[in-house]
Amino acid sequence: MEAFWIILTGSLIAISCSLLGAYLILRKMAMVGDAISHAVLPGIVLAYLFSASREALPMLIGAAALGVLTTVLIELFYQKAKLQVDASIGITFTWLFAIGIILISVFANQVDLDQDCVLYGEIAYVPLDLWITDSGFNLGPRAVWISAALLVFVLLFIQRFYKALFITTFNEDFAKALGINVAFYHYALMGSVSLSTVVSFESVGAILVVAFLVVPPAAAYLLTNDLKKMLLLSAVFAFLSAFGGYYLAAFINGSIAGAMASVAGIIFLLAWGVVYLNKQQNQLKRKYKSASVVH
Repeated sequence: MEAFWIILTGSLIAISCSLLGAYLILRKMAMVGDAISHAVLPGIVLAYLFSASREALPMLIGAAALGVLTTVLIELFYQKAKLQVDASIGITFTWLFAIGIILISVFANQVDLDQDCVLYGEIAYVPLDLWITDSGFNLGPRAVWISAALLVFVLLFIQRFYKALFITTFNEDFAKALGINVAFYHYALMGSVSLSTVVSFESVGAILVVAFLVVPPAAAYLLTNDLKKMLLLSAVFAFLSAFGGYYLAAFINGSIAGAMASVAGIIFLLAWGVVYLNKQQNQLKRKYKSASVVH
């Protein structure tokens, strides 16, 4: 039963992140997830210092606030300082992550936070954190309910704003001409990414969150030019990464998060291989046709 809960949690988070990651890939902002996942560390530390508690709500508020700040700073450096997007992302996340490390080192006697937990997660311990009601009824692991709520939120967000996100992603100028508030949908998407990152990394860690945000949608991007198909393929690849990663970790007796990210990478390589072989096959067909015409 433990395997079921771990795979279910990993799959729910993977699908949520990959659906949002598809839009990040198309907007050429794939590493925003990496920036947010590292930059929220000072928010978590400050939330702990002010609340003196490791309860989820203050941690979520602190991390979400830093996640929003991260997206604002990236946009500010890009628009006002005229830096490239990748440079803006690199400056923002290294700066804020470093502040988090300093806070932990300065207040080491007051902060009981495991940096490895933030980076690598504790998905193997998901079945141990149970949600038990006041009447004593066991509802299962708390992370499963949180991950399911996150997926519902992401699906509703995409369903509600699909057309606006589609237009603003592919043609901002056309969207502005139609009177669409491009900035609103940009920050709405970044806010959703921030929320997903914050909610997810307690269970799976920052590294796996970044992998799910980038790798499955990148593999889907190679295989289709249709956004709906890309979203569907991203979700399928994300599920296969979580499912296959768990059993790979069980087989090698290694890190579950690392194995899930590795399987995602293997899926990407397979997708790239399919695209490469198709391209080579099409080139051979064209050469054969050209040779036939000559003869």
